[in-house]
Amino acid sequence: MLRPINLFEYESLAKKNLSRMALDYYSGGAGDELTLRYNRVAFDRYQFRPRMLVDVSQRDLSASIVGQSLPMPILIAPMAFQCLAHPEGELATARAAQKLGTGMVLSTLSTKSLAAVASERKNIFQWFQLYVHKDRSLTQTLVEMAHSAGFSALCLTVDAPFLGKRERDCRNQFALPPGMELANLTCMADLTIAKTAGESGLFAYFTEQIDPSVTWKDLEWLQSITRLPVIVKGILRGDDAKKAVEYGARGIIVSNHGGRQLDGAIASLDALPEIVEAVGDKADILLDGGIRRGTDILKALALGAKAVLVGRPILWGLAVGGEAGVCHVLELLRDELDLAMALSGCPTIQAIDSSIIVRSSV
Repeated sequence: MLRPINLFEYESLAKKNLSRMALDYYSGGAGDELTLRYNRVAFDRYQFRPRMLVDVSQRDLSASIVGQSLPMPILIAPMAFQCLAHPEGELATARAAQKLGTGMVLSTLSTKSLAAVASERKNIFQWFQLYVHKDRSLTQTLVEMAHSAGFSALCLTVDAPFLGKRERDCRNQFALPPGMELANLTCMADLTIAKTAGESGLFAYFTEQIDPSVTWKDLEWLQSITRLPVIVKGILRGDDAKKAVEYGARGIIVSNHGGRQLDGAIASLDALPEIVEAVGDKADILLDGGIRRGTDILKALALGAKAVLVGRPILWGLAVGGEAGVCHVLELLRDELDLAMALSGCPTIQAIDSSIIVRSSV
């Protein structure tokens, strides 16, 4: 078999390796999947205006995010249930991130534990994504576990007071297969993603366990129980971004949850400029949603993001080749970004600005 040469080829191959339930869970969005499509189409609306006669013989892709250094502005997004793609799940993903020296955000709903994943990372950039459960003592225990395991920041997801209606998961009555568990939670409570008649087991879990009454005050509460910096994930408006900073957020991830929450929500890339303008240099802005090419990353950086998070393509790499597949997906994105920077006259990340792109009128 020929090695994939881009992320779209990885997606095609992954479809052959995944069960229907796993494939639909990973690839699906909410409702009519409008926002899922918007995330990709948004990148097509921007064209490059490359600079010429710039010395690009050497390029530097390194970046600093919330005071932490990375060799490239690419992080692995938090994604639940990675053992559906490969038996080693989050452990294989962590090892790949370790090899590339890049950042990884571990999901609360991971199928490998905080401690197990931390053991693969060796002081490399790692954040822990957090949902606020109705049982606040459980949430606090998760925070303490992340701190003890050496995670360097908390990533609070704020766009999921309820789970969006993901019709593929409803049809499949999505549930974790026997032997797979919520590795961070089963030691504290009897919490499962079980088969539920007529609906997704994940939908039932959110309804029963995730707190829909969370407000900005809870961001203050979270910071009162930890010294770790807090990054807020799921912001799509400038005024919300300002509030996040006012309440102490060190970073903001512009995100619509990969099109899996409110269908019809704005594309992450389209929301980015307003948020960058609202926040200025008061917090680092990151973006997720729809990244498939190095040129997509360059466009996001040109619009003011400090880095991007990549989700589904990591799962495709994991399903196709485990750790090696995730490594190759990251390498493809890194190399495509490196080439795009060279061809646009940007030898460093700091040289990238909005002058190298233009929004199409079509």
